[in-house]
Amino acid sequence: MGTCIICGTPVEGRICDSHQEDVVFEFRGNDESQLTPGRFYSGTVDGYADFGVFVDLAPNVTGLLHRSELDRRLESLDWEPGDTVFVQVKNVRDNGNIDLGWSIRQSERDFRGALVQDAEGDHDREEDESGDEAEADVPETPTVRHGSASREDESDDETAEPDENEASESTADAGENRAEISESAADYERVEIGTLSDRVGQTVRIEGEVVSTQQTGGPTVFEIRDETGVVDAAAFVEAGVRAYPEVDVGSVIRLDGEVELRRNEIQVETEALVSLEDDDADVVQSRLADALRGRARPESVTPLADHDAVSAVEGQLQDAAEELRRAVFESRPIIVRHTATADGYVAGAAVERAVLPLIREEHAKSDAEYHYFDRRPLEEAVYGMDAATNDVTRMLQDRDRHGEKLPLVLLVGTGATVESSDGLDLLSIYGAKRVVVDAAAVDAEVEESTDVLVSPVLADADASDLSTGALVANLAAAVNEDVRDDLRHLPAVSYWENAPESYLDVANDAGYDETYVRELREAVALEAYYQSYEDKRELITDLLFDNGVTPDGDGEDAGNLASHVSEQFRLKLDAEVETAKANLESRESDGVEFAVLDTDAYTHRFDFPPTALLLDELHRREREGDQFVTIGVAMDELYLRSTVDVDLRAVAEAARERAPEAGITAVGIRDGRIEFLSGRREQVKEAVVEAIAEQLS
Repeated sequence: MGTCIICGTPVEGRICDSHQEDVVFEFRGNDESQLTPGRFYSGTVDGYADFGVFVDLAPNVTGLLHRSELDRRLESLDWEPGDTVFVQVKNVRDNGNIDLGWSIRQSERDFRGALVQDAEGDHDREEDESGDEAEADVPETPTVRHGSASREDESDDETAEPDENEASESTADAGENRAEISESAADYERVEIGTLSDRVGQTVRIEGEVVSTQQTGGPTVFEIRDETGVVDAAAFVEAGVRAYPEVDVGSVIRLDGEVELRRNEIQVETEALVSLEDDDADVVQSRLADALRGRARPESVTPLADHDAVSAVEGQLQDAAEELRRAVFESRPIIVRHTATADGYVAGAAVERAVLPLIREEHAKSDAEYHYFDRRPLEEAVYGMDAATNDVTRMLQDRDRHGEKLPLVLLVGTGATVESSDGLDLLSIYGAKRVVVDAAAVDAEVEESTDVLVSPVLADADASDLSTGALVANLAAAVNEDVRDDLRHLPAVSYWENAPESYLDVANDAGYDETYVRELREAVALEAYYQSYEDKRELITDLLFDNGVTPDGDGEDAGNLASHVSEQFRLKLDAEVETAKANLESRESDGVEFAVLDTDAYTHRFDFPPTALLLDELHRREREGDQFVTIGVAMDELYLRSTVDVDLRAVAEAARERAPEAGITAVGIRDGRIEFLSGRREQVKEAVVEAIAEQLS
């Protein structure tokens, strides 16, 4: 029996229940199950992700402080890896994941007391640090080694810790102080990283390329890739001190260490590490390059269904698939940009479905898919400077904070017109790879701003019946043949109307009839609108892939989620369409029928449906005759839809001649959008109507 350090109440331990949150704990346990939810703990910043910050509470005990728990924007945090921070343990999940909460108190003196918690319970810090037990928990310090592996070892003392001068010499002096792998380790046979799960408890030698480095509050963690996979190797010199400072991303190394299983993840505890040079490095790099070439390029592209436009670009799809697979095998992050529409989400989800299993197979870390793949929706079909600046900022932060490679940016249904050139060029300046896949509205000039461009238009193929979702689903099947069956229904889902019969047949064979395909499309479109900048990965997966539909369509509950969300979509859209129809302005000019809607006055602009989707639906329902144009005019932008092809840039140019002071610019070729100065709104509307009539007459 003890007394509470805050109030003196007799308690079992050192703190009463009512004062648990007044004390900060230093966790010295060895398992997350020993943590106490509700308590505040000190920890060290392990690293950042798009969704939050990883904080080490103890060696191999790491929690996630999700961005939703912060009282500020994630980007505004000035924490650096290795910084001491204070967090609250909110929950320890059954799978071992630790949910952390924000603490406004970021100094130990802000708490009323401090204790140590370990596997035995709570202690005063002085009690816990006395005796030999604390000493026994200190990890063995490996010898820091670098240089050519052909030199003989100059020291038999594997565990001696160098003093300050020795440490300095070991970094600066390439002569006699360059230690090597010891003779006792020289007999280790090199093994492939892909076999490490069968070698837990063994000391092994691996060779490969360092693809990321991360300094934690404890060891330095190197992520190492060979021709078969990727693994983390932890090297400890002193808590928070960088081991092997000469080894960085891109270094070719040879490492000896013990294979361990930490929180169900394979990790190597480094005993010795050599940075290879000259012929030794060339041998490893050649082995990696040969394996990468053989693994990355698919032998062929087999379309999901017969489609001439897809067949016309099979070579381009093969090139794009190779780049995506290569990025996975090189441990290069993949960023997918797509529009926040049903077609865009189908395209993005198809790539996600194909790439994530490859990442899981390649990396031992269970959260690798969150570090190496990110899907970022766009509200419009232009990859402008705003989006590009965001991507460049984040990729540079990830490079500096996590030691990650610069990403491959895949743009689907966006980035294919000259309006995106500035954004693409910004990526190019920093060396980020750019792959653009688009079924329509592609400008030849963009080829110079991309590494791979997939375009039926530039292949002189008729792409009038091809959606971007259908094109990208075929790309995804080429990236990962194992998920082909998961993708068969996606092309049909991506079409609002006139889906090719071949795609409808394939979807039906997969258990998705036309009704269910429509419900999926509408459900995705509704969810795409809300939180439009978020990928909603789990929700979209539930809708498109995990909704209880079996391959033969059996199951009473099949489609419940999609049906429920689709019903909301239909109710909201029908109500808005009826309001808009009652306020349409109908007119005729030079034989062209126009339906014009003032979207500022007669729509709820900040509620579902978005203007573009509403105009699409109005145009489908109201169109009549061979030449029918629907126009939606807002404060400073105009959308148009037409039953016949209209050259939007030519319309904007002709309208600009009629209203030279209105600042008319065609900015969204794919979504038919023109911008102008709001003060010239009525003048612009008339000028655009006249320009369209003139072009179509």
